[in-house]
Amino acid sequence: MKSARATAVSLLMKTFTENGYSNLLLDKTLADSGLPAQEKAFCTQLYYGVTERLLTLEHLLKCYSDRKPEKLDIPVKYILYLGFYQMKYCDKIPDSAAVNESVRLAGQFRKKSASGFINAVLRKFQRSGKGIPLTGDKWLDMQIQYSAPVELIKTVTEEHGEDFAVRFLEDSLLPPPDTIRLNPLKSDTEALQTLHLEKIEMLDNAYQMHIADVRSTEAFQKGLFHVQDLASQFCCQILDPKPDETVLDVCAAPGGKTFTIAEIMQNQGNVYAYDLHPHRVKLIQDGAERLNLTCVHTGVQNAAQYQSNMPAADRILCDVPCSGLGVIRRKPEIKYKSLESFASLPELQYQILETSAKYLKKGGILVYSTCTVLKRENQEVVQKFLEHHPEFSLVPFPEYGSASGMMTFSPAYAGCDGFFAAKLRRKAE
Repeated sequence: MKSARATAVSLLMKTFTENGYSNLLLDKTLADSGLPAQEKAFCTQLYYGVTERLLTLEHLLKCYSDRKPEKLDIPVKYILYLGFYQMKYCDKIPDSAAVNESVRLAGQFRKKSASGFINAVLRKFQRSGKGIPLTGDKWLDMQIQYSAPVELIKTVTEEHGEDFAVRFLEDSLLPPPDTIRLNPLKSDTEALQTLHLEKIEMLDNAYQMHIADVRSTEAFQKGLFHVQDLASQFCCQILDPKPDETVLDVCAAPGGKTFTIAEIMQNQGNVYAYDLHPHRVKLIQDGAERLNLTCVHTGVQNAAQYQSNMPAADRILCDVPCSGLGVIRRKPEIKYKSLESFASLPELQYQILETSAKYLKKGGILVYSTCTVLKRENQEVVQKFLEHHPEFSLVPFPEYGSASGMMTFSPAYAGCDGFFAAKLRRKAE
């Protein structure tokens, strides 16, 4: 059985050499690891910590090593990143332990010949006072400070201003809050009392939870709540579904928004939730059953392709696939992808929006949303749609600060994930 540190190094190599998704890789690896709970928690801390601060740690390696990172064996590089992270950011780990365990890892990864090099680099960092040298270049220093590529920092700053960008980047290095939505259709005061809930005043039934594994609790198993960031809950409130309406959620998996919509509707009416992949549709089905949301109907469907048998909808949630840059505090590996790798998304997003709009009744409401902060995936997609569809207009949602009908949310707003929402109405005549 690998140690927590060795497991973290293996995960880092898989993440950055095989382009894996952090949350999926971590869940599967820990489930198969045999590690005790405390070691799993330590592995999670190390893995996410190094992933969040990868560019900062890479800079430290360049400063304190006479060998370039790209010239090092891959296990050696990530062992050093792990060592730097523990020494700089883990106050409860003595430097000596971080160094000695890093040297031991070299042997475990069959790189014993690198033991002396690893020891020398980390000891040099220790002797320096563990400082992070800066360059004097504003953008490079922000890259080092926030571990985000200059390209991303410049783009967010240019599109939203420096205050927004700094708060967004600062928050990306902090632990994300665990928020839930209580199921108003079920009640079990005794089971809920064990959850240590903290009410979030801006939303009905929204709470912050201070417990490690929420899905293992009796309250979760009984369907008393589902896990959902505030951003998703805001999105459902902006849609404002009513009992007895017909609502479409066209890109619904894993189902959090579907569940909140059904609960707001008091389980009265019909919520049709679709996704492209059968295994993800199963997640919606299982969640709706656990929450006893009988008004939810699921199906496999490509949201970009028109289906003539779709029901006419009073309201539609069009939460499209996106770059995910609004949730980098939860999936930090996303921020290291080039913006060019997301270049094809706006075309797909527009296609889904245009297709979805065909199912909306006259006078109906459609909310277009993403979990990114890039204007090319947000405002520009909506503006293009409006130019081609004069029968639609924007609807302000002043209760959340939007006078225009479009708004980019950031963690500065109630601590939610970064996301975008636009509210559109189809003309009644």
